Amino acid sequence: MKMEVDSNEAVLDLDLLELPEVPAPVLKSNAALLESLFDQWLSLPESNRLITTLLNEAKLKNETLNNLSNLSSKGLPPLSPKCTPSPTSLNRPATPRTDLCNNMKAASDDNIRQFYFEHGRPAPQEMIEECRFKIYELFNDYGEEAGHLMHMKEFKFVTKEVCDLPSFFSKVLFRKINNNENHNYLTKDAFYDYWINKNLLTCDKATKIYTLLKKPELDYLTHDDFNPVLYELLETHPGLEFLKNTPDFQERYAETVIYKIFYYVNRSGNGRITLRELKRYGKTLIDAMDQVDEEDDINRVLRFFSYEQFYSTYCQFWELDSDNNFLIEKESLIRYGNHALTYRIVDRIFTEIPRKFTSKVQGRMSYEDFVYFVTAEEDKLAEPSLEYWLKCIDLDGDEVLTRHELQFFYEEQLHRMECLGLEPIYFEDILCMMFDMINPKNEGYITLRDLKGSKSSGHFFNTLFNLTKFLKVKVF
Repeated sequence: MKMEVDSNEAVLDLDLLELPEVPAPVLKSNAALLESLFDQWLSLPESNRLITTLLNEAKLKNETLNNLSNLSSKGLPPLSPKCTPSPTSLNRPATPRTDLCNNMKAASDDNIRQFYFEHGRPAPQEMIEECRFKIYELFNDYGEEAGHLMHMKEFKFVTKEVCDLPSFFSKVLFRKINNNENHNYLTKDAFYDYWINKNLLTCDKATKIYTLLKKPELDYLTHDDFNPVLYELLETHPGLEFLKNTPDFQERYAETVIYKIFYYVNRSGNGRITLRELKRYGKTLIDAMDQVDEEDDINRVLRFFSYEQFYSTYCQFWELDSDNNFLIEKESLIRYGNHALTYRIVDRIFTEIPRKFTSKVQGRMSYEDFVYFVTAEEDKLAEPSLEYWLKCIDLDGDEVLTRHELQFFYEEQLHRMECLGLEPIYFEDILCMMFDMINPKNEGYITLRDLKGSKSSGHFFNTLFNLTKFLKVKVF
C-alpha cells in the first residue's frame, strides 16, 4: 500500500526564521531586539498566511493525523531507513503522534499577539498614563462646575505642552477633535480619546503636522491646507500685529509663505506634499515653525516667515508689473535687480524648462512663479535652486554642464563688462576659475552632484548670468 502525501499541505519554512546577519549571542543578551525581530517576522504576509494555515489544519485534520498514525502501525513502509531498535527504545513507551496536533490545537485556543495596528504600534502604557495625568490635570484646573471644558482660546497651552506643536496649530487641532463643528469648548475625554486613539502621542512632529493639516480623503498636503495655521499666526504673533487692518497684505503674506514652503519641501514640484517629503525635506520648515512660535521678532526667522523678505519680494513684483495685471512678461523681468540678469538666462526662464509657470497666460509669469524665481535667485545654495539653475544652463538636457554651455552664457556677461568699460575677463580664464570653484569629479563637465558638494555654487552661477553679484565678489 502506498501513502499519498498532499503536496499543498503547508510546511513551516525554517528559512523564514533564520537571521544570519544577527549573531546568536546578541539575540540572547538583548531580549528587546529579539522581540522586535519576532514582531517583524509576524508582520510578514507569508508568516500571517502560514500561521493561519497551520491553525486551521490543526483543527480540521486531527482525525486525518490519527488515521495516518493507525495506518503506519499496520506495516506501512517507514519514511526513514530502518534501524535496529535498541533495548532502551523497545522499553520506552511510544509517544502518540497526536501530541503535535493537540499542542497546535491548544495554541490555537490562545490569543495570538496582535501585530498590525491601523495607526501604528501604541505607546507604552506608562507613557499613556503619564499623558492622561497631564491632560486631566490641565483640564481639571478649569473647575468641576464647568464640566472640565476648555475654551478654544485656552487650548494653546495644551497644544504646546502636551502635543509638542507650535501654538498657532491650536485651532486646527481643536477643530479636528470637534470634527470641524463650530463648538468653542472641548472636553478632556474628547481630547484624550483623539490624541491616544490616533496614536499621535509617539509620532514624530512631521507626522503630527501632516495628520492635522491634511484633508481626510487625501494622502498629501495642498496649498490650502496651510492657510488655517498661517492665518492663526497672523492673528496671534506680535510681529505681525500691525497687519490686522490690512487684509490684502495678510493674504499676500500667507501666499508667499506657502509658496516658499512648497519650494523647499515639495521636491516633486506637483503641488502635493507627501508625508515622505515632509519627513525628508521638512526639517528646516518644522524648526522654523518652532522658532517663530518663540521669537517675537518675526524677521529673524529668515527662510519662511520673515515679513521683511516677503515685503521685498512683493514690492519687486509690484514694480515689475507695470500694467498691474498681476503678471510679468519677459521684458519686465529683464529689469529685475537693476538689470542684473542677462537676456539669455531670462529667455531660458521663460521657456519654462526649469519650471512650468502656473499662470494661465502664455509668456507671462504669475506671482507664484515670481516667488519661485526670486527664492532660487537669492538662495542659490539650496538644493532646489541648484536644480533650477542647472536646468537653465543645461541647453541639451543631458544633466551635465559642458564647456560649450558655460561659454554660451558667459559671452553675454563678457559683452556687458566691455560695454560698461570694465576690464574684461576672458572665457579661458573664467573657465579655469569656475572649475576650481566646483572641483568636479570629471574634468570635462560639471554635474548636479558636483554643484551640491561645493560651497561656491552660488558664485558659479552668478558668474554666468548675474553681473551685479559677480562683480561684487570676483577676485583677480
